[in-house]
Amino acid sequence: MQNYEESVSFLGTSGPFQRRVFVLLCLTSIPCGYNILSVIFLLAIPPHHCHIPASSNLSQDWIQASIPVQVRAGRSSCSRYSLDVIQNQSVLGWSPEVVLSGLQQEGCRDGWTYSTEYYQSTVVTEFDLVCGNEWKQPLTSLVYFLGGLCGCFISGQISDRFGRKPALFGSIAILSIFSAAVSWASSWLVFTVLFFIMGVGQIGCFIVIFVLGSEILIGPTRFLFSQLGLPSVYVCGMLLLSGTAHLFRNWRYLSLAMAAPGLAFIPFWWLVPESPRWLVSRGRFQEAESLLRLAALENRVEAPPVIFLSTNVDKAESQKAESVSFLDLLRTKNIRNITLMLWLIWFSMNVCYFGLSFDMSNLSGNPYLNNFLLSVVEIPAFAASWGAARRLPRCQSFMSFVMVGAIALLLILFTLHSHPTLTLVLVLLGKFGVLAGISVLYMYTGELFPTVVRNTAMSSCAMFARVGSSLSPFLLHLAVFGQFLPWILVAFLSFLAALLCIFLPETFRRPMPDTIQQMQRIRQLPCVSSTRPPKDDGKSAKDQITVPDIICTTRL
Repeated sequence: MQNYEESVSFLGTSGPFQRRVFVLLCLTSIPCGYNILSVIFLLAIPPHHCHIPASSNLSQDWIQASIPVQVRAGRSSCSRYSLDVIQNQSVLGWSPEVVLSGLQQEGCRDGWTYSTEYYQSTVVTEFDLVCGNEWKQPLTSLVYFLGGLCGCFISGQISDRFGRKPALFGSIAILSIFSAAVSWASSWLVFTVLFFIMGVGQIGCFIVIFVLGSEILIGPTRFLFSQLGLPSVYVCGMLLLSGTAHLFRNWRYLSLAMAAPGLAFIPFWWLVPESPRWLVSRGRFQEAESLLRLAALENRVEAPPVIFLSTNVDKAESQKAESVSFLDLLRTKNIRNITLMLWLIWFSMNVCYFGLSFDMSNLSGNPYLNNFLLSVVEIPAFAASWGAARRLPRCQSFMSFVMVGAIALLLILFTLHSHPTLTLVLVLLGKFGVLAGISVLYMYTGELFPTVVRNTAMSSCAMFARVGSSLSPFLLHLAVFGQFLPWILVAFLSFLAALLCIFLPETFRRPMPDTIQQMQRIRQLPCVSSTRPPKDDGKSAKDQITVPDIICTTRL
């Protein structure tokens, strides 16, 4: 187990087997990207106003002209005036300003009329989630991301106990089935419940793909997969959503279309292999060797007579009964510290990323084009993170990207009202830094945790990421207490994530751990010199340090 990558080195790093796995797993991420920002289109709020009955002799233009008056007067745009009173007063020749300033507000008694310039129908227009019911729209987004939180926990447990493939294709099936099911929702409550279950399958799918590729692929191919290949194809799924939403402007048809990619990839079950590394960690050596020998035939290389040495087999068998539950992430001091810091980092980074994404998606103009451009800007960030992953330490790469994003977001405080073009550039630069940091964070987290709990650990981090994304739609509401407060909070969370990274151990060009005993120790501040053996931290006596050890922040 300790020399797994040496044991499978006979396969090479970029043979036909690796290329096939690379392509298949990247393509399998399309359903995940296709659905992640579906809330932007399904829950869009078109321009709307009170419906004017045909029996009224008031014109649409007259009412539309009165709406800005209400807004300038500081009144709610959801409040309208009694049509019969307005009609009676307008007959006397009074101006709209006089009529509106002298009447009491009341709700739209005859419903609402929605603009169809960009949307034929959305969930908001179907179930009238405006004015008195406007709180249901952000709540529905929150429920979707909470479904993702539950999906992270469930898929991580299933993946580490029953295998990567069952968790992966189970998530794709849930995502596809309930994408189609929401199109038949007869009420807002039914839609919300189905939307929650749809969220369960969304993020769990991506996490399993990432872990599966990281365990099968080794060397430069792994870096290319996790830092550029997988994220870029994932973004392609997001771009496809913009085109599909432009084609199907009815939310029910769009929901049905969103189910198609997942159903198309179900046959990949017979093409995507299980993780040999996971099989070995579970003591299933015969299955792992059979899979690796088939891979050797595909790569046209000769496999050794014995792939896993008996000493490693005996060691793995003795560790087979090791617990792989969620509690293992908190069982010992070292892994607990690493886990807690990563949870906070993932939470902070996702509040920043989704907060910026929802803000940019509300820009004026064509929403389909805005979302397309919003997705395109992610590709340079992935390319930059891939280049950094090849040559720079993980901690240094993460901190550099995040600091660039945080500084750009702070500079917005000086340009927000005076230089709109420069503000847009800074927002894009801030998003670039945050997203590139998240891309490095995925690889960094996967390399920190051992094989036996890797998917559980990744899923737990994704759970806290979903908590952050759940809160992000409400981030802009902080502007009520101060127009700069949302930007200050996002910049602060970015700086906090960079600071916490200082304490994490470096994984650059080091083998991935397979057992909890092989995990590295966290770094400490200030530099500490000690001649005493470290406390029992879940490591075996063989792995513990018994010589003077100096732990510094500068040691990588």
